[in-house]
Formats: sequence, C-alpha cells, structure tokens
Amino acid sequence: MTQPSAGHETPETPPSFIPSGASRRSARHAAPAETAHDRAPGAFPTGASVPPSFSPAAASPSPARAARRTSRSVGTSVPAAHEAAPLAATSAMPAIATRPAIQQTHAENGAAAAAATTRRRRRGPAHRGLTILLVIVLVAAFGAFSLWGWVNGQLVRQNMLTGASNTPAQTWLLLGSDERDAGDGTGIDDGTVGFRTDTILVLTKPKSGNSSLISIPRDSLVDVNGKKMKINAAAAAAGYPALVGQIEKITGLNVDHVAVIRFGGLQNVVDALGGVELCYDRTVNDVKSNLNWQAGCHVADGATALAFSRMRYSDPKGDFGRAERQRQVIAAITKKAASGDTLTNFGKVQSLMKAGLGSLTVDEKSNAWNLAQMALAFKDASGDKGVTGTVYWTNADYRAAGVGSSVLLDDARNAQLFTELGAGTHAPGTVGSL
Repeated sequence: MTQPSAGHETPETPPSFIPSGASRRSARHAAPAETAHDRAPGAFPTGASVPPSFSPAAASPSPARAARRTSRSVGTSVPAAHEAAPLAATSAMPAIATRPAIQQTHAENGAAAAAATTRRRRRGPAHRGLTILLVIVLVAAFGAFSLWGWVNGQLVRQNMLTGASNTPAQTWLLLGSDERDAGDGTGIDDGTVGFRTDTILVLTKPKSGNSSLISIPRDSLVDVNGKKMKINAAAAAAGYPALVGQIEKITGLNVDHVAVIRFGGLQNVVDALGGVELCYDRTVNDVKSNLNWQAGCHVADGATALAFSRMRYSDPKGDFGRAERQRQVIAAITKKAASGDTLTNFGKVQSLMKAGLGSLTVDEKSNAWNLAQMALAFKDASGDKGVTGTVYWTNADYRAAGVGSSVLLDDARNAQLFTELGAGTHAPGTVGSL
C-alpha cells in the first residue's frame, strides 16, 4: 500500500476494513486493543472518528452469531449446549430459544396432536361397535318378545292341576298319549275308544343339584276314587287332575306344570329335525308297533322313532324296556334340537316349533317361559350329571282283581327317592328297579 505524502491527512480506516497485511481470519480473531474498561465514560475509542455506535465493538456480531460464523469458517458445528452458555453469560437480552429447542417444541406439539387424533380414531370404532351391539340386542329382544307371543298363542291349554301346596323343586309331568287322531299326521284312527297315557315321566329341577327324569310304569297299580286301575287309565277315567293327584301321591312333590303330547307330535317333531340317531341291540320285527329294526344304531325318521317308543311285546323287558327306549328318544330329540345346526337354521326351528306345538296340550297355567324352563331341565337331566331311571316296585306282576297283571310300587323307597331328587342331593346316574 502507498504511504501518504507529507502535508496530507491520513484518513481513518473504516472499522469494516481489514488493516493492511492482516489476513481476514486473523482480523476476525484478533483481540481488541482497548476495552470499555480502559477508557473514560463517553470517550471515543482511541483513534476513532466515528460514533461509538459504529465502533467495531458495537458492530460486531453477537457471540452466538460469531460462533456460527467461526464454525462455518473452520467447517465445524457448535453444539447447542456450547452455544447457549455464552448467551446466558454475555447477553443482557432475554434468552431466545435455539433452533433445536424450537424443533423439539414442534415435535412435542405434533406428537400431542397425533395422540389426540389416534384417540379420536380409536374412540370412533368403539362407539360404532357399541351402537351395533345395542341394535342387535334390541332386535333380539323384539324377536324374543314376538316369539313369546306367538308360542303363547299356539298353546292349547286344559285344566290339569290339583292346586296342591308348592314344593321347593320345579316339577313337570310329561305324558305321551295314544289318543287317535288321523289329522295329526300319523294316519292312525283305528276307532279305539278313549285314550291311555302310556308314557309317564316326572321331570324335576331342584333349586340346586342335579335334575332328574324318572319314568313311572304305565301298569302301576293305583286307587282312583276307591277304584283300582292301572295308572295309564286314570286320566281317561277321572280326568287329568286325577292322574296328576296320583303322581303327587307317589312322588310327594307338587306338579307345577303338565305337558301332553300325542302320537303325531313325536313323529312330526323327529321329521322336522331330519331324524334322530337311536340305538337298540336287538333285531326286531314287531307287528303291533310296526317296528322293523336291525340291531345297532340308526338314524330314525318320525314313523320309526314313534314305533321305537311304542314297542314292548318284542322286548324281553316289556314295559320297562319300552320306558328306557322312550327316554332315549326324548334325549335324542333334546340333543339335536339344542345343537348349533338346528338353532342356526331358522326354517328348521320354525318347523320344529310348529310340529311340537301342534300336538301339545298343556295345563292352564303354562306359558312360553315355562316351556323354555322345561326344555333346559330336560337337557340337564339327560346329561352326564342328570339322574334317570324309573321308580321302585316290589312286584312287577301283581294280580289285582278286575285289573290283571300290574306293577306294585314300593311306596317307602319312592318317597325317599323323590325327597332326595327334590332337594338335589341324589348322585347322578341311573335309579329304580331295572
């Protein structure tokens, strides 16, 4: 640089200029020759002709900016922690959030928004699922109410109960009648006068314990209004209340409800189910019942199941063997009617209910709810924890005047049996004089 000539005033180098011979990097890093502590208040820096506001100290960047410039010049970065420390120590201005802090704040705000959105999304399907479930429950309730009314409207009721005092257990009397009716689908109308209740079953459900299904032989000897007769003739001779009274005398239990099903009912129910599987270990060709059976297990249609339930002359056990097969038929019907394949088939359920109700007569107090309870008790009694069998007797070929061969019951043992069944204390299994 050319030296100024004598007599000329040397101009001051602006603060932004770099002195001759000094590198730009050294100028940036050079320590100031004079500090604010070295000069008097209000004085200009030595050799300065510009206001203090334009001095190098005033015009120099903030420590943070200088640090960033320095980092760019040497190709390194300054960590946020190292950058924030000089700010806190040297700046009198309020602290300003660094870029990483701002980014962190944005991230936190974004995460909170995303979480709120997720909660809304999760809440949406849950509310929709709850709404759908509520609709299903309401539809099911309406359907059950409609079905309840339909069943009650189909029931044929008849006065059968005695009005005896209630006992703790629920007791149903189930009767199978041989009443002829050509209109019931069986085609049976042979002119036989009257009817007999050849199937007599006592179904008991205690408050706790095992349910039971006990047969009473059709030839059991009873006394109806001072006259000796077989129990299957009691209803025809003196009405259903007389028969119910005999059952209450034998069991010591109040009969809460009665259901009577005719021949056609059994046949039509089995056909509505598409047949049921039955087993018998003898080959039979019985003329009276029309049962043609090959020893073993077979799927029986309605006509075969009916004959299977009626046959006794070709059975070495006679009426007792028939009672066993009747319980088997009932258990098979109950099992298939309660299966998933049946319950999920609306057409089959509808046909089944029409078939059953069309041949069913119940007592004057029965309704759809009582029938549902009976079905559940039936299922329990037919299961592994149920009690099945027959009543006890002392003589299976007792000869009574004017009656013929009949079954003389063991009153004492039967009283004890039904006391335990009513209390639910009897062990599961088979009982009676088999």
